[in-house]
Amino acid sequence: MNYESLARPSVLTQPVYEPGKPIEYVARELGLDPAGIIKLASNENPFGPSPRAVAAATRALAHGELYPDGGCYELRHKLAAFHGMDAGEFVVGNGSNEIIELLGHAFLSPGNEVVMGGPAFVVYRLVTLLFGAKAVEVPLREWRHDLTAMAAAITPQTKLVMVCSPNNPTGTANTAEELTTFVRSLPDHVIGVIDEAYAEYQEMAPDLKPLIREGRKIVCLRTFSKIYGLASLRIGYGYAGVALCSLLNRVRQPFNVNAIGQAAAVAALDDREFAASCARETRAGRVQLEQGCRDLGLEYVPSEANFLLVRVGDGQRVFDSLQRRGVIVRPLKSYGLPEWLRVTVGSLAQNERMLSELRQI
Repeated sequence: MNYESLARPSVLTQPVYEPGKPIEYVARELGLDPAGIIKLASNENPFGPSPRAVAAATRALAHGELYPDGGCYELRHKLAAFHGMDAGEFVVGNGSNEIIELLGHAFLSPGNEVVMGGPAFVVYRLVTLLFGAKAVEVPLREWRHDLTAMAAAITPQTKLVMVCSPNNPTGTANTAEELTTFVRSLPDHVIGVIDEAYAEYQEMAPDLKPLIREGRKIVCLRTFSKIYGLASLRIGYGYAGVALCSLLNRVRQPFNVNAIGQAAAVAALDDREFAASCARETRAGRVQLEQGCRDLGLEYVPSEANFLLVRVGDGQRVFDSLQRRGVIVRPLKSYGLPEWLRVTVGSLAQNERMLSELRQI
């Protein structure tokens, strides 16, 4: 049966997201012992999930026969207290990726444009193409979003402007002043989307809530996958004005966030020392990786996130060699960076293992 003839034409050309390879897959593929493999490919938290979150998730699992709270009432009120906002100013998703898709459902049609950096998080482009819109990629300048050039790329067809800060895959960030000036410059027909997935790793993350209080068309995205170690539960959120959150909730599926994830996220927000410890250890690990790269004579991009962009020459060859040695990192040919690898900051022991293997290669 020819299903392709029944599908929307854009589906046939839609790119497919390529995640970092799971440990079990690499072990099977290469005949390695899973216990000897370390994964530094997907910017996961090497220190595990928040202990409070694990305990809350376990309690919630005992009531697995019940549907979750479709409105995420407790979590939204917890987030409101955490950020000093109103519960109506939050929308919760199956990972922050879903919030990006909800923006597409609400605002994108064929003929629209979405301005984004290049390279930046690939999901921005995937969602844009999924809704038949045009991705307008503006090259980074010195590895950072060129906000002046992005503003100049806006046309009457532009609906969304995506800014990832710190940016994936470069780890670079724009300052609070730059972001504030940029958002205030956006025309009325454009929504600014500021992806803050890695903000908790910054020494001082920009506070863009005043822009929401000003009534600016902006939505900020956060995730529990990174600093709180809850990537497997897929839970993220956006915060914005009540009107924008209401629109996103209109296009959200019922029960889009499971009860175990909601319970874990509520508890994780109270586990502030865990989050602070993860941030401290990650910064120390980042310094370790940077020093290791300098010792090896490898160029890297100074990062404010939990990963490092490293230039190794033939990225695919080095990726393959590391993987055969039980170290999974991320090649970046799909991001237009064939000479580079993205390396997640692991524990100090994991970082040393990666550098040791890289030294031998």
